[in-house]
Amino acid sequence: MPITICTWNINSVRLREDLVCKLLSDEAPDVLCLQECKSPVDKIPTEKFAELGYTNMVANGQKGYNGVAILSRLPLVETDRQDFASLGHARHVAASVDGRMTIHNFYVPAGGDKPDRTINEKFGQKLDYLSEMRDYFIANRPERSVLVGDLNIAPREDDVWDHKKLLKIVSHTPIEIEALSAVQSAGDWVDITRQDITEGLLYSWWSYRARDWDEADKGRRLDHVWATPDIAPTAHSSRVLRPARGWEKPSDHAPVFATFDV
Repeated sequence: MPITICTWNINSVRLREDLVCKLLSDEAPDVLCLQECKSPVDKIPTEKFAELGYTNMVANGQKGYNGVAILSRLPLVETDRQDFASLGHARHVAASVDGRMTIHNFYVPAGGDKPDRTINEKFGQKLDYLSEMRDYFIANRPERSVLVGDLNIAPREDDVWDHKKLLKIVSHTPIEIEALSAVQSAGDWVDITRQDITEGLLYSWWSYRARDWDEADKGRRLDHVWATPDIAPTAHSSRVLRPARGWEKPSDHAPVFATFDV
């Protein structure tokens, strides 16, 4: 049976509990991976999710910042959680889904405003985090695995609204793109979204700063779905749920979907 996975930076799961319920009701993915939950695990509002059939959760949380969670209608068994770059941040959790695949859910550091680690500690932390992700997947070669999350990098020219203007903007700088490519190569990860949607501008994030985000359409594809080569050929139906960015009191990210026939 197929497994449909959705990844979404929710920007506070407690503040946007109703939006999570709307997504689960309207779209009914088998698995929903959330980032930036901004909640300790015991404060995540699971009751309404369970009423909708999502009775399984693994999560890595902390008060007010970061946080990742995997909600599922299928059985989950946590397999790992890592604190890359020793930041003390809840940015990764992994779980086996029904014994059929492993999902890694990531929230990569944003990296601050200046793409220079000598003057911006946060940018250095981002690069270190990516380096340790790379080393982790070299040492732990993934199989039958999916990697999802807000990776905070838009790697392709058509993943941003203006490639030339964003080359010196954090999330699209060459050094970040190179670091993300190294992570991808380390696990032989296949970019499923771009396997399905091969060409054209494609975004999953639009800034809150834009007065009319939809009309301005100055987006970036920061949210990703990757898979290992053994299951990548089974993937299909990738899409970005752009309308969710226009829901009431929305996250600045839109959900990204993919289905795997595994």
